[in-house]
Amino acid sequence: MKTHYPSIRLLLGLLLAVASLPLSSPARKKGPEPVLTERGNLLEKTYSDQLDAISKEILAALPKIDSQKKEAFEAARAELGALKAPREDDAESVHKAYHLAKPLAETKALESARPLIADTAKLLGGDALDGKLMKGAILRHGTPAGLAEFAQQSDENKALLDKLFADEALMKQILKSGGANGGEYGEAMQVYTAILEKSERAREVGSIFQRLALGTALQQPWLDESKKGSVNGIVFADNKTPDGQVARYLHYEKAYHAKELDPQFKDFNTWECRFITNDPYTNEELTWARSMLRQFRPDHISNPDQKWRYTRIVKSDVPYCSTRHDDSLGLPQQQAIALGGVCGRRAFFGRFVARAFGIPSRRSASTGHAAMNRWTPDGWVNNFGAWWSHNHCGPQGGLDFYLDSRAREFEEDYLQVLRAQWIGDALGQEDVSLRQYAQGGGFWDGLAFYVKRAVVEDANLEQEAADAELATLSAEEARLLGESDEVLGDGEIQEIEIPEEDKKILIAGDGTMTVPAVACTGPRNNTDKVVFLDSWDGGMQIHYQRLGGRPELLKYTVEAPAAGKYELTMKVCTVSKPAPVIARLNRRTLVNKTLPYTKGSWQRTEPEIIELREGRNTIQLTFRAPNRGVSIKDFQLKPVQ
Repeated sequence: MKTHYPSIRLLLGLLLAVASLPLSSPARKKGPEPVLTERGNLLEKTYSDQLDAISKEILAALPKIDSQKKEAFEAARAELGALKAPREDDAESVHKAYHLAKPLAETKALESARPLIADTAKLLGGDALDGKLMKGAILRHGTPAGLAEFAQQSDENKALLDKLFADEALMKQILKSGGANGGEYGEAMQVYTAILEKSERAREVGSIFQRLALGTALQQPWLDESKKGSVNGIVFADNKTPDGQVARYLHYEKAYHAKELDPQFKDFNTWECRFITNDPYTNEELTWARSMLRQFRPDHISNPDQKWRYTRIVKSDVPYCSTRHDDSLGLPQQQAIALGGVCGRRAFFGRFVARAFGIPSRRSASTGHAAMNRWTPDGWVNNFGAWWSHNHCGPQGGLDFYLDSRAREFEEDYLQVLRAQWIGDALGQEDVSLRQYAQGGGFWDGLAFYVKRAVVEDANLEQEAADAELATLSAEEARLLGESDEVLGDGEIQEIEIPEEDKKILIAGDGTMTVPAVACTGPRNNTDKVVFLDSWDGGMQIHYQRLGGRPELLKYTVEAPAAGKYELTMKVCTVSKPAPVIARLNRRTLVNKTLPYTKGSWQRTEPEIIELREGRNTIQLTFRAPNRGVSIKDFQLKPVQ
């Protein structure tokens, strides 16, 4: 998404971080060999011949590269590649020498690339070769055999590939968005076509609906569960979408029209859309997540700190504990928040709830720990884990993803990156390692990598304080932070104004008194345990937090029109059970209740008979520690007839 940001983070971590990730295979690793029929063998030869012809045409069209500049570039890259990260038990002097040498070698490689970037600017900035380059890239990614395996199945399948190769605008949109996962371009076209058939809005070229449809098809293209694909995907998928790709797309289209998604959703590009619909949980769970957060913790939806918008629910209400399962608690993600769990469950829930509101998110694994990455207006960030240098997602290291996501903010410059990669594909050159930052790769893919580096560095991107602090943490320190309930950069407790209208006690014709939860005489404002929130559907509510210090009293004063017995009920929203509450009436009578498990929706408690005296009565409410969070809208006192 092309956006100009007032403040964007500096890639300081890219220069200073330790390349601590394990060695990995190249970006496009071979999977099972396709099984081809006689027709398939003929198609494979056709695709191979086309790729060979494109390779020869591209080679003939390339300008002569200055040999001295190229040698200096390759020598600098080799020097950087020769640096090996020290082991944890190596001497301090070894670590020190590495940390001094690595930034210097990276800077030297980038500076050696700049003359070549200047010399190839005209080539990479022009689109004259795009048609051939893009077809060559798809043939290389999908492989002639892999594409033939799909096309041999029917005339309809072959027609889908023919349609793709005839549509340069679609090829460009696909390749700008990372290509089809697993190189399964035919299967992606199948899904994309199926979505277009079901959705008129998806046929609006360039709209968010078309971008979402294509992103969905590219990320998880397989319709046949038994078909694993010819090659492994670069952009990691989170398993098969349970309800199917077409139903998943339609779910988001409906949610958008219902105004249930984040306001920024409409601006996401196709690449970003890949990380929205790609979720292993059901559409029913996604619907529940949006409803639950609107009722239980609406403040997380409007959180001005967009790094923690929506995902702050994990810190506030998904405790770190052993992971258990209990089907009586409902759907898998209802169980997750009800029971809590270790880092994996917390990260999965965070990724799930962000995607439920249409925010691009992805998994982020590191040694012994699971976290997540997510989009914000200021760039992608980490939740619950370490800095980019310590994490990876499938075959792609965190640093490589971070660099790529930053370079993508500059669309015209990023096209130069892609053209250099496409040239490398056409010539059959090796890719730069996705896992080992800046390592390996042929000349053209290596040059593409340093075009990205130059674009990002020349933009002089700034780093926000919270990420700057995260970048200084070790992997273990960040793991411990991810497992805790602490959030870097948390400030003081904010005071709010509570409108008198929202504190007004209502008395119905039958004498029933409805007391708003925010009408308490104490506390009168936010504390570390009690939070006053604007309700999503109007008015206000109180949230009694899982976090915070010792238990706190909610104090109310009620003027009863007559002495007698009353039914006491509370309108509450909970995500776990049991939730015991203690009510104390007029400093004498104690009433013990257990709140219902409402699965994140508003529900009235069973009535409790109490006695009030005429005139002033005091009611105090509290929850035993340790408690789980509960939101309270109001309580009612109904005269017993």
